[in-house]
Amino acid sequence: QVQLVESGGGVAQAGGSLRLSCAASGRTFSTYDTGWFRQAPGKEREFVAAVSRSSITTAYADSVKGRFTISRDNAKNTVNLQMNGLKPEDAAVYYCAASRGFGVLTTTGHYGYWGQGTPVTVSS
Repeated sequence: QVQLVESGGGVAQAGGSLRLSCAASGRTFSTYDTGWFRQAPGKEREFVAAVSRSSITTAYADSVKGRFTISRDNAKNTVNLQMNGLKPEDAAVYYCAASRGFGVLTTTGHYGYWGQGTPVTVSS
């Protein structure tokens, strides 16, 4: 099993940047696909970005392509989300997720482990 703890959320101005981090417990982090999802009030949880366990494959939602970058450091058991060019519509609670299974990186159903979430507010 793996436990996930997000950090780095907060308030940013539109056009600004934030860097989210997700720290994972356990010694087998390199065997997990990892992803970031977000959920705004009254909306369903949606995919943001993902990186495969090998780091070979990354995926991004169309709404964040070119602005957000996901990266992972298996030696440090961390996965990060660099968010640049923030927009008010990026405001949400951001969740880190992990999966040891095989499936589609962009779907919530692929992930069996979730963090508690970190809130992001973007002021216009």
